[in-house]
Amino acid sequence: MVAAAVIIALICALVVALAVIATVKAVRTVKNGVDQAVTQARRTVEDTRLKARQYTQTGPAGEVAELRLSLRTSMRATQEVLREGLKDDPSLTESLALFDRLSAHGREVDDDLRQLESEPDRDRVTACLPDLRERTKQITHSADSLRFAAQDRARQFAGDELSLLSEQIRMETGALRHWEADAGPGAEPKAEPGTSPGRGSSRKGAGTDGAGAAGAGAAGSAARPERPAISGRDESRQWGYGWEKVKRRESPA
Repeated sequence: MVAAAVIIALICALVVALAVIATVKAVRTVKNGVDQAVTQARRTVEDTRLKARQYTQTGPAGEVAELRLSLRTSMRATQEVLREGLKDDPSLTESLALFDRLSAHGREVDDDLRQLESEPDRDRVTACLPDLRERTKQITHSADSLRFAAQDRARQFAGDELSLLSEQIRMETGALRHWEADAGPGAEPKAEPGTSPGRGSSRKGAGTDGAGAAGAGAAGSAARPERPAISGRDESRQWGYGWEKVKRRESPA
């Protein structure tokens, strides 16, 4: 009894532990989903605000918004391409590591541009813009280079795979049509359906050997069993291939 009680207690503890683990995983999954949704919403709001400032404000303020928008767009697109490509191409690990280092500089420049948005001194904004413009251009150029290279690499691999697949299909097509290769210039033509190879010669000598042909016909009819006049099978219930229509019994008029 004591052993049974211990076993039951262990089973209950195991079930409780599994339930707790499952609950924690579910909570983490929901939390990650909520965090991603909030991050995406904030990103969309920020991009919309920058686009509005870019088209509604002129001078340094509009240029700052344009620089931030171009930086964010380029970095986001490159990150998505590299992370998606890494699933099929492990060699992009080094490229993603370089992009992470580049992202640190991108965040730094974005922070400096954000500070300029709230800077009341227009002269200071004008003085800081050339350096930030050059750094933004350098970062976006590097990010675009990584993205373009990864896209070209994926496109090249897809083209090579398609060429190999086309060659395999061509070889398989030739193997399926093997009779075209077997039929040479001196090959004998195939007999037509319903005829025998010696039918022409027997027809040619039919006038001279009528009695023999009649005897052969009688022997053939005697050897072949006669088909009954009425079949015992119901044609409306005979099953054929799946693509054939089943005959239906016509109702009397």
